Amino acid sequence: MDARGARVSRPGLSAVPSSVPGMPKTATRAPRPSYRCAECGWETAKWVGRCGECQAWGSVAEASAPTQRQAAGPVTSPAVPIGQVRVSEAAFRGTGVAELDRVLGGGLVPGAAILLAGEPGVGKSTLLLEVAAQTARSGRRVLYVTGEESAGQVRLRADRTGGVHDELFLAAETDLGAVLTHIEQVRPDLIVVDSVQTIGAAGVEGVPGGVTQVKEVSAALVRVAKTRDIATVLVGHVTKDGGIAGPRVLEHLVDVVLHFEGDRNSRFRMVRAVKNRFGPVDEVGCFDLAADGITAVADPTGLFVEHLQGRVAGTCVAVTMEGRRPLLAEVQALVTPSPHERPRRTTSGLDGSRIAMVLAVLQQHCGVRLHAHDVFTSTVGGARLSEPASDLAVAVALASATYVTPPPVGVVAMGEIGLAGELRRVRDLPQRLAEAARLGFKMAVVPAPAAGRHHPQPIASDQVVDGMRVVEVRDVRSALHLLHLDARTKHALEVVEGADER
Repeated sequence: MDARGARVSRPGLSAVPSSVPGMPKTATRAPRPSYRCAECGWETAKWVGRCGECQAWGSVAEASAPTQRQAAGPVTSPAVPIGQVRVSEAAFRGTGVAELDRVLGGGLVPGAAILLAGEPGVGKSTLLLEVAAQTARSGRRVLYVTGEESAGQVRLRADRTGGVHDELFLAAETDLGAVLTHIEQVRPDLIVVDSVQTIGAAGVEGVPGGVTQVKEVSAALVRVAKTRDIATVLVGHVTKDGGIAGPRVLEHLVDVVLHFEGDRNSRFRMVRAVKNRFGPVDEVGCFDLAADGITAVADPTGLFVEHLQGRVAGTCVAVTMEGRRPLLAEVQALVTPSPHERPRRTTSGLDGSRIAMVLAVLQQHCGVRLHAHDVFTSTVGGARLSEPASDLAVAVALASATYVTPPPVGVVAMGEIGLAGELRRVRDLPQRLAEAARLGFKMAVVPAPAAGRHHPQPIASDQVVDGMRVVEVRDVRSALHLLHLDARTKHALEVVEGADER
């Protein structure tokens, strides 16, 4: 533009009008290249050095162009009415490990793809080696593919756990083509791949364990399992947050997703079903991991309860539901005067936020003053109590530790505590009461049913279930008074003790 504001045309450049009659308003543009992270699959329109999703450096690369639309092709088998499909081929076959069969819904289904994930060192390889050995003993052929260990290392573990059998074939491979060749030669009834993140496919971009590689390897193994009716178990890694490493599509490809959980400081392990197309998803299996192998635990309550008959201050037994199985766990509490300006609140095996809520309810509605005391709460045997049904047991243990008064012998407590101090009903109460009665407990304190407006519920009501006294209470204050763990009972005990000393 010149000084007067007029537009000056430059030599060699022709002005293009903003709109020309007959010209479409949208011009055809070349598709912009997209970039994808090889670790998590995150996509962006421009290249960046660090992934915006998983924060990995140097993992973003240009994605390949989309392929043409697939045309119709031949089918493997014609479609038939659903009533003519044979179900005998999809019958359950036991693994020889009762607790794993419980989680799977009855055993392994031919052609099923199972993903077992867990933290490093929790015992995934030990469990699957036991499953492979038990399956081989039943007369079925098993192919165990290891990509993390050598064949000699797996053989040493098999010698230690008694898992050596002629029908158990072992291969140490990290290439997908070699694994498929082993499947062609061995023709097994069960395949165990340990782990899917260590297997790589030739001709596919990315390193083994990346998103593209995991998707290709998993899809190939699942395709072989479906076409040949071979039960396949894939071992998966987990991230530091506890999720399954790799793309989310991995969980959609398989039929069953299992999580193997456990504390390194405890021998107790649990297998939890997260997805199951052949059975329930609310089942758990319990195992005991020892030096000579892993064994199923049909009754794990004894691992979490130490004092069934003795009276110990600061303890109470809760009944929690792990899937559809009731488990009894002992809650312990320790309350001491705090020398610090801010008292300490330490938990182990319990939810810290719910412990803080229970402490606030005890102080506000029950007169239990804990604002100047250090509070330590824990569970026995490495049990983890996360459901709200254990609130009442925590409150009883805290009150018992505060007043240094043990609860009555043979008492279990269960119930969710509200912010107003009321007790709310918990699910599967008959199953919890039946389990407590089976183990010899004499009394259970449970929440009372919700009362109508014109028919108020009494403070407590008694009934007998399987020889065990069941007491229903409305709020946590009534429960503490019933168990002689409130401030009034403590004051009466102090008066009696003072009279005895005089």
